[in-house]
Amino acid sequence: MSEDRLAPPSGWIILDKPLEMGSTQAVGAVKRNLREAGYAKTKVGHGGTLDPLATGVLPIAIGEATKLAGRMLDATKTYEFTIQFGTMTDTLDAEGAVIETSDRRPPAAALLAICEAFTGEIEQVPPKYSALKIDGRRAYDLARAGEDVEMKTRRVTIHALGPVGGQGHGVDVDSVFATTSGRPDPYDPGAPLELMDSVTLEATVSKGTYIRSLARDIAHALGTCGHVTYLRRTRAGPFGQHSAISLDKLNEIGHGARLAEILLPLEAGLDDIPALDLLPDQAEAVRQGRQLSGLTIPDGTVWAKCGGKPIALMDISDGVARVFRGFNI
Repeated sequence: MSEDRLAPPSGWIILDKPLEMGSTQAVGAVKRNLREAGYAKTKVGHGGTLDPLATGVLPIAIGEATKLAGRMLDATKTYEFTIQFGTMTDTLDAEGAVIETSDRRPPAAALLAICEAFTGEIEQVPPKYSALKIDGRRAYDLARAGEDVEMKTRRVTIHALGPVGGQGHGVDVDSVFATTSGRPDPYDPGAPLELMDSVTLEATVSKGTYIRSLARDIAHALGTCGHVTYLRRTRAGPFGQHSAISLDKLNEIGHGARLAEILLPLEAGLDDIPALDLLPDQAEAVRQGRQLSGLTIPDGTVWAKCGGKPIALMDISDGVARVFRGFNI
């Protein structure tokens, strides 16, 4: 490292990714700002691809935090999305060509039952326009080349699904659902028949879930077709919208703003696992890759620290802690 470069940082920048910016472009923007701010070259990666037509929470790992990027890819994520009923496109979003239409509009009274039906483990066919690889090639490259793309069904988990704030887009879902049972029967002739042109939902999902496919399948289950016109990620693992910064705020770093104002510590990505405080001699042993024994803590994964600094991720089994990921901070 040259003398005039700052030591490479480690931690997280949570970007509120703007519309039409790809995840790789976002990583490039972080690299550029670090370089312009005078930092030495360091690793930068993102914690889960976000489509260019989607906005919201994109965790970007810097330095030693890139060792946790895999965990972030596997993390549960939350999205808000709007389904426009009546048309389906080949990309399942507003960018594609219309391939199916329907005059039917679903009743708002059916929405809760449909959301319940799609909550839990479900089978899902990913979009043909996705980054999944088929025989070594991206599915969207095959689809754009006009080749027949057969996407395999996968099992995913929808942890929670329902209207955003209890409101459909242009539909007062709360008033529709305000019956004595709280669970209106959409097949009851006396039930309100307020029809929806679109609806905005919130979904908390497992890794590998495609919101565009979820929207397609919900529309079909409601007896019509649809596509996504709005998609925003509001949470990725431990990181929510409150942690996210704008692209303009990020660009201030390259013009002299303090990185500390936006950089979250590496351990911010470890909120879901317990910490293990080490004594200095234990910390030194862990840095050398040695195991610790005689611990009286439950089995599982912990992040070991000493003096507030992360040392390693460790697996605990029968009182023995073994390193499976060390940090050099």
